Amino acid sequence: MVGFIDRLNAQVADSVVGRHFRLEGSGHPKEREGSRFTTEIRAGLTTWAAMAYIISVNASIIQDSGGTCECPTGDGCFTDPTYAACVGEVRRDLITTTAAISCLSSVLMGLFANLPVGLAPGLGLNAYFTYSVVGFHGTGFITYREALAAVFMEGWIFFILSIFGLRQWLARIMPQSLVMAVGAGIGLFIAFIGLSPSGLGLIGGDTTNLVGLGGCLASDYITVGDETLANYCGTQVMRSPTMWLGIFTGGLLTVFLMLYRVKGALLIGIFLTSIISWPRPTSVTAFPHTDAGDAAFDFFKKVVTFRPLTHIGNALDYNYGNGKVWYALITFLYVDILDTTGTLYSMAKFAGLRDPVTLDFENSTVAYCVDAFSISMGALMGTSPVTAFVESSTGIAEGGKTGLTAIVTGLMFFVSIFFAPVFASIPSWATGGALVIVGSLMIRNAREINWDYVGDAVPAFLTLIIIPLSYNIAYGVIAGVLSYVLLNGGAALLRTASGGRVLPPNYDLAERWAVPPGGIVPGWMKRLAGRGGARAEDVPMAAAGEGSESEHGRKSFSEESKR
Repeated sequence: MVGFIDRLNAQVADSVVGRHFRLEGSGHPKEREGSRFTTEIRAGLTTWAAMAYIISVNASIIQDSGGTCECPTGDGCFTDPTYAACVGEVRRDLITTTAAISCLSSVLMGLFANLPVGLAPGLGLNAYFTYSVVGFHGTGFITYREALAAVFMEGWIFFILSIFGLRQWLARIMPQSLVMAVGAGIGLFIAFIGLSPSGLGLIGGDTTNLVGLGGCLASDYITVGDETLANYCGTQVMRSPTMWLGIFTGGLLTVFLMLYRVKGALLIGIFLTSIISWPRPTSVTAFPHTDAGDAAFDFFKKVVTFRPLTHIGNALDYNYGNGKVWYALITFLYVDILDTTGTLYSMAKFAGLRDPVTLDFENSTVAYCVDAFSISMGALMGTSPVTAFVESSTGIAEGGKTGLTAIVTGLMFFVSIFFAPVFASIPSWATGGALVIVGSLMIRNAREINWDYVGDAVPAFLTLIIIPLSYNIAYGVIAGVLSYVLLNGGAALLRTASGGRVLPPNYDLAERWAVPPGGIVPGWMKRLAGRGGARAEDVPMAAAGEGSESEHGRKSFSEESKR
C-alpha cells in the first residue's frame, strides 16, 4: 500500500498537474517542499470537515433576515405561519447557496492562486448582515435585496483594490510584531470557538464574569424570570456527554494520533466523533427527541437531495441612490478588508508561503482578486460576504501546501450540495477539538513578537487578546494598529522635537519599521510597463520553518532599510 501511494505521488508530481501546483518532485524551480498529492487530498478533506458546519450555520443565521419573504404588517411577522413557511423555504435555498459558493470560491482559490485556503460565507459578517443591516425579519434600515446589492458592489471595489496592489500593500506595511500577533490571535480565536458552545461547549456564558465553565445539560441552564439563558450554567457544569465525547475522541485521541504522526489524525477525530453522534437512542446523539432534533433528523434521513434556488437567486435591488445602502457598503468594506486580508496573510504564513524579503506571499494579487470575485458571486446567490476561513489552518496543519488542498475542499462542498443532509449533520463537538488543537499550533507566532520593547509588545498584545474576546479579527487589527501609531508616533514626535535627545530608555530594542522592498505597484503592472521587477511569486520561498523565516525576514528587512 505504501509503495502504491509513493508511486501515485511520484506520477502525479511528474505531470502537468504536479508542475502547475508545484508539488515536490515536479521539477518546478519553486516546488513546495513536502507537498504530495495524497497529503493534499487528506488536507483538503480535513479543511472541509472543519468548515462543513458553515452549511447549516450560515443558513440558520441569514434566514433570520427573512430573505425575500415579505411581511405585510412590517412588524417582523413573528407569529405569521405563512411568513414562517416562506422563511423555511429561504433556509433550504441558503443551504444550497452556502455549499455552492464555498465550492466555487475554494476551487478558484486553489486553481488560480495555488493556496491551501478554503473560502465560504464568513461568520460575523453574516451576523452583521442579518441583524445589523437587514434586521430580524427585515426590520433593519435596508432590505435584504438592497443589502445584497451592497455586498455585490463591495466585491468589485475589493477587486479593483486588489488588482492594483493596495490590499497586499496594506498587509505588508504592518509592523512585524503586529503581523505575528494577528496569526497568534487567530489561533486563540479558533481555539475559543472550539471551546465555546459553537464547539465543545466547555466554555459558556456567565452572568457575573461574562464567560465561565459550561458543559451543563439544557435542564441546568440559568433562568432569569421567564427567560432561559442558553449555555449559561449554574453549578452543574461539565456534565454534557457530548462535551466529553468531543474532548476524548475529537481532542485527546486526535492529539495521541498526532504524537505518533498518524496521517489524517484531525480527520479521523472529526469523523469518528460524528459517526458516534448520529444514532438517536444515545446520550450523545446529534438528533435529540425535540422539535429541532426531529427536524434535523428528518433532514439527515434524506441523505441525498438537491434544492434549486427558488427565492434568493439573483435577488439584488440595485438601489444605489439610497444613502443607507452606501453606509452598509462602507461598513462591509472596512470590516471585510481587515478580516479577510489578515486571515489570508496569516494562513499563507502558516503554510510557509510568505517571502522573507518583500513580506508578501505567493500569488497574493490573484488570491485577493479571487476573494473579491467570490464576494460578488455570493451576493448573486443570496448570501453575505465570502471570506477566507481560519479553519483552513486545520488542513495546513495536516500538511496542505498547495492549491490542491483548496480544490479538494471545494469539490467536497460540491458533493455537499447533493449530500447536504449528511454533511450538514457533523455536530459542533466533532470539530471543536480540532479547532483547539490547531489554535495551539498557531499560537507559536507569539514567540516571534518583540516582547522586549513595550511600544511593540502592548499593541501586539492588544491585537492578540481582542481578536478572540471581540469574536472579530478586524477589531483586533484596528486596536493593534491604532495603539501602535499612537504610542510609537508620539515617541517619534518627542524624539524629533528634542533633536533626538529624548528617547525611551530601551529604544535600541525596538523593532525597526520600514516600508518593505517591492513597492506598492504589483508585478503585473511593472511587467506591463516594461520596467521588469520580480513578482512576489518569483522570489524563492524560505525553506526553513516559520521561526527562521521570520528571523531571516527581519535581517533582510533591516538591511534593506539601511540601504
